[in-house]
Amino acid sequence: MRFTDLARLVRLPAALSVPGDTLAGAAAAGRLGRPGTWALPAASACMYWAGMALNDYADRELDAVERPERPIPSGAVRPGEALAVAAGLTAAGVGVAAAGGGRHSAAVAGALAATVWGYDLVLKPTRLAPLGMAVNRGLDVLMGAGDRPGAALRPALVMAAHTYGVTALSRGEVYGTRPSVAVGALACTMGSAAAAAAPTGPEPCTRRGAWGEVLSGLYAGVFATQVGRAQARAVAKPVAANAGAATGTGIRGMIPLQAALLARSGAPCTATGLVVGAPLAKAASRKVAIT
Repeated sequence: MRFTDLARLVRLPAALSVPGDTLAGAAAAGRLGRPGTWALPAASACMYWAGMALNDYADRELDAVERPERPIPSGAVRPGEALAVAAGLTAAGVGVAAAGGGRHSAAVAGALAATVWGYDLVLKPTRLAPLGMAVNRGLDVLMGAGDRPGAALRPALVMAAHTYGVTALSRGEVYGTRPSVAVGALACTMGSAAAAAAPTGPEPCTRRGAWGEVLSGLYAGVFATQVGRAQARAVAKPVAANAGAATGTGIRGMIPLQAALLARSGAPCTATGLVVGAPLAKAASRKVAIT
């Protein structure tokens, strides 16, 4: 298997949309300063790539009809190779989570591994698919919170809500979607943006707290504008091309949404560093498809 084929199998650049999950969870739980926390984004990336490889393994017969250019139906990757990649990356993700976040993060990583495999092998063809993917994203955020999952519940729900909308809309990438689905995705986006920037309680009167408040609103606004605009086009004309474009924009939009959550949790510098990677994700997605 060539590296380019592996990159296509796991949607390599799409993993840039997940490091902010565990960082947002860690910031909300007050764990961002712990050295091991910075290994958790790698665990998230491994889980994401595992899910993408498993997705193509599970959909290989459907893709032969609808997307013959994908690695397995095109013959670039054998089904057994895709399954092995998924298993190896899942094990790596759990291992990195244990090493970086300890037993609590490892436990959440184990639950995430189970839901990722359950989504791809069982839930994806069903109406529960958006909910399953939303649970995956929420668990990814909680993995960063370690022994304080309750403190990261809001960022987990924010990311889960947006993921629900994106996943529901993505089901129309081949044959088009319904206006009601696109409207629902747009509502999830706007609700997520508002919740990400909303105050969590009495704000400390510090310069960093003030900057965090400003940046949180800014990044939430960027997220809502970029993603909402693409989804509005799908509402107006729910054809496959618009549903696909809105899905890709929604995936990349995870980055400014995570940044808004980080800034609101008092980590404006980390939030800004995350946003710097957004143009990289967009450029990379032109080389390797992320959906």
